[in-house]
Amino acid sequence: MKKLINSVDDVVSNALTGMAAAHPDRLRVDMARHIVYRATPKEDGKVAIVSGGGSGHEPLHGGFVGTGMLDAACAGEIFTSPVPDQVSAATAAVDRGAGVLHIVKNYTGDVMNFDMAAEMVAAESGTQVATVITADDVAVEDSLYTAGRRGVGVTVIVEKIAGAAAEQGLSLEQVAAIAKRTSESGRSMGVALTSCTVPANGKPSFDLPDDEMEIGIGIHGEPGRHRAKIAPADEIAKQLVDPVLAELPDGDHGVIALLNGMGGSPLLELYLMYGEVAKRLEAAGVKVERSLVGDYITSLDMAGCSLTLVRADEEMLRLWDAPVDTPGLRWGV
Repeated sequence: MKKLINSVDDVVSNALTGMAAAHPDRLRVDMARHIVYRATPKEDGKVAIVSGGGSGHEPLHGGFVGTGMLDAACAGEIFTSPVPDQVSAATAAVDRGAGVLHIVKNYTGDVMNFDMAAEMVAAESGTQVATVITADDVAVEDSLYTAGRRGVGVTVIVEKIAGAAAEQGLSLEQVAAIAKRTSESGRSMGVALTSCTVPANGKPSFDLPDDEMEIGIGIHGEPGRHRAKIAPADEIAKQLVDPVLAELPDGDHGVIALLNGMGGSPLLELYLMYGEVAKRLEAAGVKVERSLVGDYITSLDMAGCSLTLVRADEEMLRLWDAPVDTPGLRWGV
């Protein structure tokens, strides 16, 4: 294992220290609890948004803390959910009097711990909490870690759209409603060309021969839909686009398309893949309203990519276009 680390026990702490040093004007990091906050809190009277999950998916979630997206992100250990005390502390700290929305990926530990945190903070401080769960991965109905679909790439788009709605002063009920509608309008599928290596394990999470790929992989190295011989990019694009379109909600609206890198594929390959995806969407009569290509929800150093499509109405597009200023996503400012 060759990694830029000091010790396997301090990877998350050291990374958060570096994140705080890299973005002192935007972020403040509670090193004791592993919580990333905005350096300047949101104004009173606006809904706050908290998300989080296991580390190893950067820039999700800490990289999306800032104006127009999250107010706080809770970082668990690598591929491990944040604990309830951590989430409740973040929730209480960011409440500006209008309530807090939790955006939670559908993994059993995440859902359970965010539920417990919501109950704790409501009992302790009376903070009103709403929760939206993302569950967009069409590869499997249930997985080793979930009941129902896994929450993957649509989480990025939900955080952006809900963040914009909160920034514009919508109520907690309204912010939760647009977040839920966005989540339910999105579907995803991923492919792995290599395994990832968790530092504490020191070796690849699973064996994948050089001439094979895993279709429908999760973001923690979970098994996918099937394993197949490696194929040209246009064929891989077909194996991503077809199942996503098959389960994408019907409608006349176009889509927001996210071609996401898993952490180990260069941008050259991601743009090449997006070109193949765009051709297939055009052939299928699907209009791409907005697109995003790059590493946004990764799986450490895994080579591969995932495709997320969100059927986006006019309100979603308006909120998607709204200004955002975070380490991981920035436009309109």
